[in-house]
Amino acid sequence: MLKPLADRVLVKVDEEETKTKGGILLPDTAQKKSQKGTVIAIGSGKILDNGVRTPLEVKVGDRVLFAKYSGVDIEEEGENYLLLSERDILAIL
Repeated sequence: MLKPLADRVLVKVDEEETKTKGGILLPDTAQKKSQKGTVIAIGSGKILDNGVRTPLEVKVGDRVLFAKYSGVDIEEEGENYLLLSERDILAIL
């Protein structure tokens, strides 16, 4: 598994529904990208100019909401992950 550096966070992206409420199957191009996920791993924090390392606000296991077009998409063993900066996390759910 990846180990994020500094203020980076690895999030397992929630899978979106592939069907509408009426039962119609959606093609991949029509599905919207999820903005929710679970924190899998975190970095050690950002180092400030004075040499102090600031801890991250999120922890492993937190469910989070993140910015729509942020981070780097990673697919490993059939699972979708997102490596993003902590500042791209909008809220803890």
